[in-house]
Amino acid sequence: MLYDLALIPNAGLEFYLGSGFSLEANYMHAWWKSDPHNWYWRTYGGDLGIRYWFGRAAKEKPLSGHHIGAYGQVVTYDFELGSMGIIGGKPGGRLIDEPNWTVGLEYGYSVPVAKRLNIDFSIGIGYHWGVFYEYVPIDDCYVWQATKMRNYIGPTKVGISLVYLIGKGNTNKDKKGGGR
Repeated sequence: MLYDLALIPNAGLEFYLGSGFSLEANYMHAWWKSDPHNWYWRTYGGDLGIRYWFGRAAKEKPLSGHHIGAYGQVVTYDFELGSMGIIGGKPGGRLIDEPNWTVGLEYGYSVPVAKRLNIDFSIGIGYHWGVFYEYVPIDDCYVWQATKMRNYIGPTKVGISLVYLIGKGNTNKDKKGGGR
């Protein structure tokens, strides 16, 4: 839901593997452009992660309650709001052309909100690295200023996800008694 607030459409899948483990995969993609003022918002990429679910809620129902995990991300981006732009990844390139990378550890909690809906909150700390390029938009051109290497350790993932539970019998129990 945070990507949606940033106007970046995204989707993900998570599969319960058994014994408290799940595998997740997510993808995001946005390409916005406004030439009159050189406003860009290009970003795309994805992540893979493995989670371990624990605690009372996780024992009662898979993909519920507390979870810890490890993840890897690959992204490209182009943020420019008028005066200077920053491109992460090869300019004009594809996702596999010099992207930026992240690896990290996460903690989260998933809470049921409806019969087939959960909201999952997560935060991750990790290492992000990759080449990025600074440029200045001048007239109809984008003038390169510098090539730099990013090496960052700190928060690299924050998530609030709306989760739809798929499958026969994969529903949350109504704790208030009675069906609605």
